[in-house]
Amino acid sequence: MKKIYLTPLLHKDEWQIAIRFRFDQALKDLITSIEGVKWSATHNCYITTLNRANKQLLYSKIRVSGFYIDYTALQHFRLPQEQEEKPGARFSREQKKMLHEYVAYLRGQRLSESSVRTYYNFILKLVDFLGDRNVTDLSHRDLELFIEQRIAAENYASTHRQCISAIKHFLELYDCGKIDTAAIKRPKKSRYLPTVLSKEEVISLLRATRNLKHRAILAMIYSGGLRVGELLDLKLQHIDVLRRQIIIKNAKGRKDRAVVLAESMLPLLKNYLSTYSPKVYFTEGQAGGSYSAQSIRAFLQDSCRRAGITKKVTPHTLRHSYATHMLENGIDLRYIQELLGHSKPETTMIYTHVSRKDILKIESPLDVTVKEMLNSDKNNDNLLLSRHFKG
Repeated sequence: MKKIYLTPLLHKDEWQIAIRFRFDQALKDLITSIEGVKWSATHNCYITTLNRANKQLLYSKIRVSGFYIDYTALQHFRLPQEQEEKPGARFSREQKKMLHEYVAYLRGQRLSESSVRTYYNFILKLVDFLGDRNVTDLSHRDLELFIEQRIAAENYASTHRQCISAIKHFLELYDCGKIDTAAIKRPKKSRYLPTVLSKEEVISLLRATRNLKHRAILAMIYSGGLRVGELLDLKLQHIDVLRRQIIIKNAKGRKDRAVVLAESMLPLLKNYLSTYSPKVYFTEGQAGGSYSAQSIRAFLQDSCRRAGITKKVTPHTLRHSYATHMLENGIDLRYIQELLGHSKPETTMIYTHVSRKDILKIESPLDVTVKEMLNSDKNNDNLLLSRHFKG
């Protein structure tokens, strides 16, 4: 059965549905007959505006013709404006007031806007979970049930930890005498090794990124080891071409730092700035509006597909790759810590576990054994593992 893939795609700063399939004339005739579908030479696929009506139109037209649709990527995708939850009609006036007070409290604690949004959404879920009950009646068991039913299902320890932090801030603001905040334990932080691209894969990724703006964004993230939020907040006035450095203002932990602007980045930067003419920020959306992290993730996935990279890659993978490659190039760990903006050296130490520099010096016992057998059997120069040790 012929299969059609539907995926989200950012094209000219607007979200589209990318329609891809192996060439089949009947399938091509069907797709081109659907209203609103057009060919994109840039992305080498058919596209149509991403909205609910077009999704339903595609589903109905393709399914009735007997073709198989793979729309997994669309199922887990939400447009950026749909990301942040807002208190709707299901909340009382008192509950809405409480939520607004909570946000004001977090900002008064000088938390970053990203943390404020994250914590707010957790407490939004908690208030919804409580329903009509008063927050002062909240018990430790209520919190356990909330986490079990609403949070633990997401299966990410980092999400669980963020939720506990949000609840602790909430309990600092609203006194619940039944709960001992010290008894609320955060799960241990996961210590997974980060995904890292090889140097060759990074270059292949950049070459596979056809759109000039997208290529400049990915190159800037890797060139300076930036977090995606730092890239989005980067202003043109903080790019010093003459001194070849970028100033990252008010980064994670409310710290400023300077990173190197790669010399090989300069021609791409000049081309990008002259073509797109951003006014304030390095990357801007339509009419000078803000760009979104989700947009970057989407075109990064498309570039990985073009480059034949099958690893799970996010914008942060480029930052991990930057740090690992710096370590492999012999840069001292202390300098890497400063360039990344890590407050603790332990955070930077993770890259010593993924660096190939020292690992390649270690010989596998299999290699040692084969070499020993080769040395002992001088008459057999073709000792191999392919067929009973004989080539």
